[in-house]
Amino acid sequence: MERRSLLRAAVLGGTTAALGGTLWRGAAYAAPAQPGAGPYGALGSPDANGIRLPGGFTSRVVARSGQRVGTTTYTWHNAPDGGACYADGSGWIYVSNSEINPSGGASAVKFSSTGAITGAYRILSNTRQNCAGGRTPWNTWLSCEEVDRGYVYETDPWGVNAAVQRAAMGRFKHEAAAADPVRKVIYLTEDETNGRFYRFIPTTWGNLSSGTLQVMVAGSATSGSFTWTDIPDPDGSPTATRSQVSGSKSFNGGEGCHYANDTVWFTTKGDNRVWQLNLQNNTYELAYDDSLVNGTAPLTGVDNITGTSSGDLFVAEDGGNMEICVITPDDVVASFLRIDGQSASEITGPAFSPDGTRLYFSSQRGTTGSSSGGITYEVTGPFRS
Repeated sequence: MERRSLLRAAVLGGTTAALGGTLWRGAAYAAPAQPGAGPYGALGSPDANGIRLPGGFTSRVVARSGQRVGTTTYTWHNAPDGGACYADGSGWIYVSNSEINPSGGASAVKFSSTGAITGAYRILSNTRQNCAGGRTPWNTWLSCEEVDRGYVYETDPWGVNAAVQRAAMGRFKHEAAAADPVRKVIYLTEDETNGRFYRFIPTTWGNLSSGTLQVMVAGSATSGSFTWTDIPDPDGSPTATRSQVSGSKSFNGGEGCHYANDTVWFTTKGDNRVWQLNLQNNTYELAYDDSLVNGTAPLTGVDNITGTSSGDLFVAEDGGNMEICVITPDDVVASFLRIDGQSASEITGPAFSPDGTRLYFSSQRGTTGSSSGGITYEVTGPFRS
C-alpha cells in the first residue's frame, strides 16, 4: 500500500497527530479532530494487567521472566525483546529474543487454534544480548546480537533444527532484520549513534551461508536518492563495517525494521524518527519525526516496528510513556495502547498472529525495572484487516 511522504495535521488531545506533506516547521495544519481520534479511538482505563486499550480489545499475560509458561515446565527467559509469529497448522508460534549478556538466546511459545498455550521451549542458547531480528519467508527467525561485532543467528521456531551462525551477514552491533522477497535481500539495522543501514544479498535466496553485504550510500539530508555499495570486509575488523565505505549514510541508533509492498521502514531512537525507503525508485524520506509535531508528540522513544495487511504500522516505544502507536496509510499517528506503572521498562517484540487478530509484545523489564521482571502479553480485538 502506498504511503504518502510525510504526516499531516496537529496533535489532538496529546494522543493523535500527523504532519504536513511538506517537511518544514510551522506548516499549516488540518482542522482538529476529536481528542484520541485514530483508527481505534481513545484509550480506556487500565485493565487488570495495567494496559490501557481502545474499546473492544482485551489483554492477557502469556509469560513472565523466571516463571513457567502456562502449564508447561519451561521457564521464560529474562529481558524479552524482538519477536515474530509463525503459522503452525491451525495454531501458531510466537518467538522472542532474550536481551541479556551473557546467555541471551531466544525462546518460543506454541498456541492452539483457540489461543491456548500448548508448549514452550528454547530455540537459541549461548549467544549475547539478542535484541531484535526478523522473520524470513522460509519461516526461520533471524536473531541479532546487539554487541560490538555481533552475529546474526538463523533459528528454527519449531526448535527442531539447530541454530546456525550467519557470519556472512556481517559483524556489527546488529539490531533488526527484514526480508524483501522481491529483491531477494535482507535489510539490517545497526544500533550505534553513527550506525548504518545495510542489505545482505544471499548467493542463493533461502540460504544465508554466503552472499554480499552492502551499505546504503546517500547524502546528509532527510530525503533524497540512495544507492548500495559493497562492504569490503563484513567481518568488521580491524575497521568497523560502518567506517569502510565513504559516503555511506549515518543513522542515529538504528532499531526496528519492517518490509512491505516495495517499501522498507526502519526506526532510529537517537533522533526519534521513522525512515521510509521507496525501493521502486531508490529514494528515502521521513515517515515520522517527532520534532515536526506542533505540540506533544504521540510517539517518543521509537523502537521495534511491525505492520499489518491494512498498511498500518505499529511502533513500540523504548521508554516514552510506554505506548505502542499506530501510523496509518493516510498518515495519522495515534496511541494504540499504553502500559501503566512500568516507566523503567520498554515495549519490545510486537508481532501479529497469522490471522491478524492477536498482537504479541513484551514489557522487557516489567514493574521491577529489572531484566528478570519481563512480561510478555497478548492483545486480542478487532484489528483492521
